[in-house]
Amino acid sequence: MQVAIFWLLLLSCLTPWMSAPVALVMGFVATALGLHPGPVAIASWVKQLLGIAIVAMGFGVQLQAAVSLTGSYLGLIVASIVLTLVAAWLLGRAFRVHPTTSYLIGSGTAICGGSAIAAIGPAIHAKADQLALAMATVFTLNAVALVVFPLVGHALDLDQHTFGVWAAIAIHDTSSVVGAAQAYGNEALQVATTLKLARALWIVPLALLSAWWYQRMQPNAGRVKVSLPWFILGYVLAMLVHYVWPQFTPAYDLLFHGGKQLLVVCLFLIGASMSWAKLKAAGGAALLLAVLLWLLIGAGSLAWLLLAS
Repeated sequence: MQVAIFWLLLLSCLTPWMSAPVALVMGFVATALGLHPGPVAIASWVKQLLGIAIVAMGFGVQLQAAVSLTGSYLGLIVASIVLTLVAAWLLGRAFRVHPTTSYLIGSGTAICGGSAIAAIGPAIHAKADQLALAMATVFTLNAVALVVFPLVGHALDLDQHTFGVWAAIAIHDTSSVVGAAQAYGNEALQVATTLKLARALWIVPLALLSAWWYQRMQPNAGRVKVSLPWFILGYVLAMLVHYVWPQFTPAYDLLFHGGKQLLVVCLFLIGASMSWAKLKAAGGAALLLAVLLWLLIGAGSLAWLLLAS
């Protein structure tokens, strides 16, 4: 019976009346009430479904607009990455957080949350507990951002374009960026998704640089393989398909809206994978470091956007 209720709740996320923030909270509550379907690999499901949703939404983005948008905010993207990594190093030392954990949290905050941590962790031979702690802090703040950012955006009366840029720069994981932007509006969704994936491309150079530096400090360490998340390439390919064959726009619109709804399912599953134990694991100095980095990039990028407008 409990498993059936879980699946009914998940199926309700496919309806147009369910929003991303509500789905996240509903998934969390379902698990808290013991409705979790047992040994199901939710994390694996989310990773694959989120990738499919992002690629589907790529069909709804104009290539020329995406290139222009990314070029307009390239300076902000680079500045936010560099500033966040420097701040992570300084604050990590001040709070006596292990340098590897600080670097992982800084990388996740600067670029793409869990994806960046997963890519950079092996490059610097991070231990399992360091990866888990960094993931827990970023995961917790992702859930907060999904609910808080739209509220702040409406309170400050941000237009959809500005909110989309802000979400792409200041929220960690792609899922929460897209979820928060979807709750704000279609224009915010397209802007946020495009810029977020442009920001995520920096995973590769940062991972390569991290591996080079680690191997320089640890000459006996083995080499690592750095890869780019497949959904980024798929998103770019979807935009190219739309650009080359624009006559199929109605079909692309259907794919775009289908991707948006699949994202709501992903947020439900993310909520279902949360627990009080995981939230408690993100405590202490590491969580304080993550919160301060998040506030820094959030407040700094918002101030830049407001002053530039």
